[in-house]
Amino acid sequence: MTSPAPTTLPEATVQPGRPPILTIDTPDDAPQWGAAHAPALRAFVAEHGAILVRGLGLRDADQVGAVFRHLAGGPLMPDTEAFAARESYADGVYSSSTWPPNQPMCMHHELSYALTPPGTMMFACLTAPASGGVTGVADATAVLEALPSAMTERFEREGWLLTRSYNDEIGASWADAFGTGDRAAVEEYCRANAIDVAWQSDGGLRTRQRRSAVVRHPVTGARCWFNQIAFLNEWTLAPEVREYLIDVYGEDGLPFNTRYGNGDPVGEDVVRTLNEVYEAHTAREPWQPGDLMLVDNIRTAHSREPYDGPREILVGMADPQKPTDAPTAGGAATR
Repeated sequence: MTSPAPTTLPEATVQPGRPPILTIDTPDDAPQWGAAHAPALRAFVAEHGAILVRGLGLRDADQVGAVFRHLAGGPLMPDTEAFAARESYADGVYSSSTWPPNQPMCMHHELSYALTPPGTMMFACLTAPASGGVTGVADATAVLEALPSAMTERFEREGWLLTRSYNDEIGASWADAFGTGDRAAVEEYCRANAIDVAWQSDGGLRTRQRRSAVVRHPVTGARCWFNQIAFLNEWTLAPEVREYLIDVYGEDGLPFNTRYGNGDPVGEDVVRTLNEVYEAHTAREPWQPGDLMLVDNIRTAHSREPYDGPREILVGMADPQKPTDAPTAGGAATR
């Protein structure tokens, strides 16, 4: 069966403080609509960074997966190195990350700590929460320009360091994160992806990986603030959560933390500044059932706000990229 011919995209509404929104009449066949409009949608996202499609009428994971695959124009990516557990619905179609509903997930770029992160993120809403739960978006170039130059210059010079301590209680286990329970396979993956490995006597795993904080967009060449420095830092955690984790696991045993590229701690004031600038540049729109959001993951950060009631958002990743200014694989040692 051949794909339908590309069609012109209806005009989207672009307003300050909201992501671009395209409202359509619910089609008889959502995957077919996605196939026909994929080139236009991707072109729009290349220009604006994101788009929310309202009226598509998405109802189940199979339908969402078909739409995701049409929009991706290629295979969906596996979720490797996940920081929190996800439910897998089909190849490349996942639940949103498991995270306490009352805690925000602040702005970040998905898998920005991986050597080959996704260039495109896709979100589909099957169940909208009673309140909250917005997936906000923020332009990474505008954020970079708004941050204090002394801060960004240091991060651009040194990069940022992600430290992780895998266990079976908090976040994704190392077997879940790497998709295997074979230590040798984990070590091989880490060697190929510039990740330092340290096995613990209790069977746990600690890793360290240095990444670029500022990268150039692979298509436009624009400089983007591209990282998870704020989101995965200890100071973004709720105070009572941070105190509990330090008490149980110690400073060096936090499930994840971020540092300057030379290993120096990132202060609470730096994290506060990052989150304040993100907030000033956040565009948000409450989810409605059946919504689809397409996001340029290099240019556009995303977040998840606290919420009440059931919330079911499915996620797909596509277009693996290797942004310039990224480190070269093979530089990590296993110890």
